[in-house]
Amino acid sequence: MFKKRLLSCAVLTALSVTSAQTMAAGFQLNSQSATGLGRAFAGDAVIADNASVAARNPAAMALFKEANFSIGFNVIEADVRVKSGTYNQPVFNISDPSLGFESYDISGTNDIGGTSFVPNVHLVMPLNDKWAWGLSAYSNFGTTTEFKDDFAASIFGGKTSVMSMNLGASLSYRLNEQWSIGAGLDIIYGMGELSRDFDAQGCANLPFIGTQCQDIKANVVDVDASGVGLGWNAGLVYEMNENHRFGLSYRYSPTVKAEGDVKGGLSTANSMDLPLPDMAEFSGYHRLSDKFAAHYSLQWVEWSAFDSLQIAGINKEYAWKDAGHVSVGGTYYLNNDWTLRAGYMYDIAATDEIKSISIPDSDRQWFSAGFTYHIDHKQNIDFGFTYLIGEDVTFDETLNDALPVPSITDATTRSDAIMVGLQYSRSF
Repeated sequence: MFKKRLLSCAVLTALSVTSAQTMAAGFQLNSQSATGLGRAFAGDAVIADNASVAARNPAAMALFKEANFSIGFNVIEADVRVKSGTYNQPVFNISDPSLGFESYDISGTNDIGGTSFVPNVHLVMPLNDKWAWGLSAYSNFGTTTEFKDDFAASIFGGKTSVMSMNLGASLSYRLNEQWSIGAGLDIIYGMGELSRDFDAQGCANLPFIGTQCQDIKANVVDVDASGVGLGWNAGLVYEMNENHRFGLSYRYSPTVKAEGDVKGGLSTANSMDLPLPDMAEFSGYHRLSDKFAAHYSLQWVEWSAFDSLQIAGINKEYAWKDAGHVSVGGTYYLNNDWTLRAGYMYDIAATDEIKSISIPDSDRQWFSAGFTYHIDHKQNIDFGFTYLIGEDVTFDETLNDALPVPSITDATTRSDAIMVGLQYSRSF
């Protein structure tokens, strides 16, 4: 009975498929453009300085008077580390049948994050002075972290790779000089790999589990699956005049059913469901002079939708909270060749009372800067840079409240990042 509880609880803990390299609350990515990266995505649902706005607010396509194409990428270099903590591993005493433990210092566990390359492509095509359509390919969600093979608490932290791609088609319509509306469909392709193991020494310390422990050592949880979901988005734009405008958008994200090889402990399945959150964003843009514009955004993300995750019949509770970010920025139109921008974002963590070493989610601050170099009046190059600063998160973690070990005590995790983006845009 104890064996079954231990293995089941191990799987529950290993179901933590999110981590800090997402660089936004939960496992959200903000990487639709290098232009937005350079201003901490402040005002991105309404500025419409290139075709990437179609990924934030389809109604903003009505602001284009000629076709625009944009292609680029963002690179995320994550610094994820365990600053301190103790791993307590179970030991079974045969002569005195009781469960004891051995402790290992896991302080200074570094290089958990890595480097991610996130491409994006966008196209906006006005049909006339009323209608425009657009296509986009980008990512809203993703994460990659991997603990080293010799990490003592391998049951709590292993390999996590979750990637998604949005393929979107949208349409906008200008109602009058002030109001525009838009809507679109998203095909969301997601794929993920997840693995957690029970350390070999831990198996040796639990001889009554026998060979079954060794059998599942490399895959207490082992997932390699992919799937497709259908979402939609809608938005509107209100223009006070050519210098002041507001944008509002809403995005529905589906639950993606990923099919493939799914194993949890000694149980197997051929699919798992991954619930994705809805998002709403409000943005404003104000051209205060010939040289300077101020802009801002407020985004809400329904992370409470990610309340649980089920793998091979075992349910993992998360109890996340709704979160989002607020960002402010400025653009300085230096001359015909150069446009400079900067921004600041405060991003709120999705995790609440339940925390994990594999989810070092925290409130984060973005400090961003970027520029546009106008090659000519039809072409430009954008560069964006963000230094992202997380917070220390301190907590204890157990497989289950009923079992004192395995456990992690007095753990402190931290995640920072550098994000760089490059983009080419052309109107025609």
